[in-house]
Amino acid sequence: MGTVVTADIWRVRRRFIPAALLAVAQDRRALRSLPGARFVKILGTAPSFDSRGADLTRWMILTAWADATAAEAARQSMTLAAWQRRSEESWTATLRPLTAHGSWSRRQPFETGPDSWDGPVAAVTRARLVPVKALRFWRAVAVPAADLGHRSGLCLALAMGEAPIGVQGTFSVWRDAAALREYAYGRPAHRDVVRRTREVGWYAEELFARFAVLSYRGTVDGRDPLEQPS
Repeated sequence: MGTVVTADIWRVRRRFIPAALLAVAQDRRALRSLPGARFVKILGTAPSFDSRGADLTRWMILTAWADATAAEAARQSMTLAAWQRRSEESWTATLRPLTAHGSWSRRQPFETGPDSWDGPVAAVTRARLVPVKALRFWRAVAVPAADLGHRSGLCLALAMGEAPIGVQGTFSVWRDAAALREYAYGRPAHRDVVRRTREVGWYAEELFARFAVLSYRGTVDGRDPLEQPS
């Protein structure tokens, strides 16, 4: 199968928030040392893309593995088991990279394969903002961010960042590739932000990646997001 990506979303019990904050600093090295781990990010989240406040109860771990065997073996690791113990809810998806453009931490972490898939898809956007242009960026994305939450075919959407303060991207799951394309290219507000990105140069670094959702388990906010698309 080649490169496999896992997305783990954890809803941490409130009494374990301090432990989760400490784990963000400590667990990167432990996860990167697991056999087959190629790229690891522990990400804070926020309720929406244009939100300035972090949700300290919800965390995401995005990992690229050499193959499916390495990804499955990691389920038994002490690090992921500790996140499971802290959490009152979790959702895990196994993904296959379809397309990826740009870089994250000065590298392209997702080795892509054939760009053909008829099932649900996930998308990751990630950007490191140019500090002096950040305010203009937040103003510009307010409308498309609000529009995202009302799109047909959207199953799940989270704002995410590499620190609990300062959202830098999104993770979203869609019923199919057509629903994602309609939002990305069919909505005027989103097209305008894409156009202005080239003109203004908001990003010091950016990445967009699309994935096939091969399998998933668990719930988000008490529901199976792919069974009940919003």
